[in-house]
Amino acid sequence: MHVHILGICGTFMGGLALLARATGHRVTGCDANVYPPMSTQLEEQGIELIQGFDPSQLGKNEDDAPDLVVIGNAMSRGNPCVEAVLNRGIPYTSGPQFLAEHILKDRWVLAISGTHGKTSTSSMLAWILEDCGYEPGFLIGGVPQNFGVSARLGGSAFFVVEADEYDSAFFDKRSKFVHYQPRTLVINNLEFDHADIFDDLKAIQRQFHHVIRTVPGEGKIIWPKDSEAVQQVIDMGCWSEQETYARHSDSDSGIVSGKGSSAADNQGTWSSKLIAADGHQFELFLDGESQGILDWSLIGQHNVENATMAIAAARHVGVKPESAIQALTQFEPPKRRMELIGEVNGIEVYDDFAHHPTAIATTLQGCRAKVGEAKITIILEPRSNTMKSGVHKDTLAGSMSLADQAYLYQADSIDWDIEAAMAKAELPVSVLYDIDEIVDAVASKAKSGDTIIIMSNGGFGGLHKKLLEKLNDSSFKS
Repeated sequence: MHVHILGICGTFMGGLALLARATGHRVTGCDANVYPPMSTQLEEQGIELIQGFDPSQLGKNEDDAPDLVVIGNAMSRGNPCVEAVLNRGIPYTSGPQFLAEHILKDRWVLAISGTHGKTSTSSMLAWILEDCGYEPGFLIGGVPQNFGVSARLGGSAFFVVEADEYDSAFFDKRSKFVHYQPRTLVINNLEFDHADIFDDLKAIQRQFHHVIRTVPGEGKIIWPKDSEAVQQVIDMGCWSEQETYARHSDSDSGIVSGKGSSAADNQGTWSSKLIAADGHQFELFLDGESQGILDWSLIGQHNVENATMAIAAARHVGVKPESAIQALTQFEPPKRRMELIGEVNGIEVYDDFAHHPTAIATTLQGCRAKVGEAKITIILEPRSNTMKSGVHKDTLAGSMSLADQAYLYQADSIDWDIEAAMAKAELPVSVLYDIDEIVDAVASKAKSGDTIIIMSNGGFGGLHKKLLEKLNDSSFKS
């Protein structure tokens, strides 16, 4: 079958293309911006890429048209290829529906959902299963460094998927994860996000309850006990086995409640206890009994929680916690999750995907615990649709309080006044309109022992490379 993908260079759609190619389909695709590294990864797998959306790529008639067009959720009515597909009656589907029908069918799906930590937790789970001999398939919204690719079919029935609550396509406004029908479902956390498609938290909670309805009774849902938002979703009705996570090892392991649930549904409470303040060493408990101590390279309470969820999910398919803990000692975080991209004259520069106040705060908590009193500078691009809309402008300043200095980029696409929103910030904040000015300002003040964290869910206009080059410039050496 010839599958043509509209919007192929996004992480999800690019991963989907790799999976479709691996199943034997002829795969082609197009996007507005076809460039490395995704373009290179796809072309190496024999996938033909086309720049732009000229309808000619769909063939001239029925005989040379694709058998199926997969339409990414970034595509909308008015796109030339979308209009051609509809006018000519070419069969089409969404990415999540293609994944469900052609890849996930008859597989044990382990879905990782939540507002934060999906990519990291999915990567941890995939690596645990791999290291323990399970040969999982996976589709992750990032590049797990233990694998070097964002997706693969795998050699077993097990498939790990990063389960996003974003909508599926212009013609299917259900969340992506509703299509996946997981047997193991992790809900890491739940906050308001994606303000471009959801009106409020309740709208997101409804989508989460839709996916809960698809988990079989013999399946398992793993969720954080101290999250009121997730508890409210569970209370809407839950018919599957449950395990919960509580942060402290001395916490009550009481029964979770909810319509359709019973005492027998609660299979245990996981918890963790920090041994090192920065989270690089912690002890894991199940119903108050120690499962072992993890000493690894990651930091932050959020990663402790991500690891616990991954270990709990792996246990559901038969991996012993002590084996999972051992696997994570060799875990390498996904690209762009507090990734050290350079060290110049004693100055460490990190790249981090954080684009929500909670993610920013948790990243800084881990970093502060690691570096102590050393200076932390953050450079933030408010780039997500929710950030650009200004939904989080009242909580953004507070989320940065553990840093010593912040530089925020006021792009033309942001129509709210960042400087005004930062008026009550507890740290010095500079709001600049030019990326090169940010680079110069940061480099001129950086000194040996400093930590610089670049926070963006995009390319940030090449700031990462520019900053490293400037720090290497002799005129800026400290």
